[in-house]
Amino acid sequence: MTDARWAVLETLLPKGVKPGRPSVHSKRQLINGMRFRTRTGIRWRDLPERHGRWETVYGLFRRRQRNGTWHRIFGQLQAQADAKGLITREVSVDSTIARAHQHAAGARLRLGLTCSRLYEIV
Repeated sequence: MTDARWAVLETLLPKGVKPGRPSVHSKRQLINGMRFRTRTGIRWRDLPERHGRWETVYGLFRRRQRNGTWHRIFGQLQAQADAKGLITREVSVDSTIARAHQHAAGARLRLGLTCSRLYEIV
């Protein structure tokens, strides 16, 4: 993650300080681990050590997911991009028609019942 992107993201992250033992890895390092995992699709256990212990990265990811932090950050980033005019809204209407073969309608079932008669029975 570039320094400019981290500066924007860092302002949106929660500022709370947890009591207890200080963290060995920086928040940036752990978030880069999350980004690496989602970008490559690897298992959490296969996360390279340079991003921190996989349990730590996964734990932070799940805590922030459960309390809605990622959803809130996404909304704020989207609002900032919209304010800068970086989001364009376009409507695309597709008039594609998927036609079935003429013999696809009204086929008999193995029981000798039509589909409509079967629905009446059920």
